[in-house]
Amino acid sequence: MGVVEKATEYHLGLLKAKLARYRAQLLEPATKSGGAGTGFDVQKSGDARVALIGFPSVGKSTLLSKVTHTASESAAYEFTTLTAIPGVIEYQGARIQLLDLPGIVEGASQGRGRGRQVVSTAKTADLILIMLDATKSEEQRRLLEIELDVVGIRLNKKRPDVVFKRKTTGGLTCTVRLTKTDEKTIRTILASYKLHNCDVMIREDITTDEFIDVLIGTRKYIPCLYVYNKVDAISLETMDRLAHEDHTAVISCEMGLNLDYLIDRIWEELDLVRIYTKKRGAHPDLEDPVCMRKGSTIEDVCNGIHRSLAANFRYALVWCGKSSKFSPHAQKVGLSHLVQDEDVVSRAAVILWRNIPIVRVVELPWLSGV
Repeated sequence: MGVVEKATEYHLGLLKAKLARYRAQLLEPATKSGGAGTGFDVQKSGDARVALIGFPSVGKSTLLSKVTHTASESAAYEFTTLTAIPGVIEYQGARIQLLDLPGIVEGASQGRGRGRQVVSTAKTADLILIMLDATKSEEQRRLLEIELDVVGIRLNKKRPDVVFKRKTTGGLTCTVRLTKTDEKTIRTILASYKLHNCDVMIREDITTDEFIDVLIGTRKYIPCLYVYNKVDAISLETMDRLAHEDHTAVISCEMGLNLDYLIDRIWEELDLVRIYTKKRGAHPDLEDPVCMRKGSTIEDVCNGIHRSLAANFRYALVWCGKSSKFSPHAQKVGLSHLVQDEDVVSRAAVILWRNIPIVRVVELPWLSGV
């Protein structure tokens, strides 16, 4: 990076930091005052929440009705949906809440229409479905991304690997060589936020924008699936091109095309694992799993069943499972043991709570007759 480029990046970093701070000051009062930025009053339920976002009349209400059997009024005119309408997708025992949000328009993040309520509710989602009209310009996708980006929603991005703590003393530590920005810019941005004493560790090469996001601390990193509706009205070549884009699914709500595939993709993007329970001497209960985030442990499973379980935990036995190293022999595991999809928790050999024992096994075909 040349001297001129470094100077330009330095001044751009300062301007970006000031802009981000002023924008946060403009948006936060509306959110905290209980006004237009508070979101819709819909209780979060089920194992995960999915938010449907898009411009008016792209088919959000029709999709909700088709995949959840929830009555949602739809019509040919715009702004038919005026509030958030929840539905539930049943997927192999898991319950996924799907929210049909009102259509948003350009400038929604500044309060046009019910834009702030829509994006505030979107921040509570585990997955965002951006629904697009395949017959219209692809500019609609970029406009929606801008509206969500302005309010701090980062789509299909991971939080930068930066550790930031406010302290009375401290400094800046970079474990990698920075090529997208430099330490001088980072230090100046910290000073612009009056952060002269803090502990910062940067463990990956990040941009100025990514560092500002970490500094502000209110950004939401949410997976997103782009859903192109009305593909029955476009050419096969266009549909094929859209279908091969990243994080994309093509459907037709009116024709009922590809809806099962869309539900499968929603499950994949949510990245949940199902833990089934099994009482002693009974078959596993495959109808009502405990759904956990990927990377959950035995302790998380205990807490998902009852908060008192982990307090009296001794150990669990694992065998024949995806997460067991010594299948088919039993393996003792502790609270930190990671679980995987379709593990079965069986009440059988280990005292956890009120002398109710728990053991985890994986359902296999030869167990069906036991």
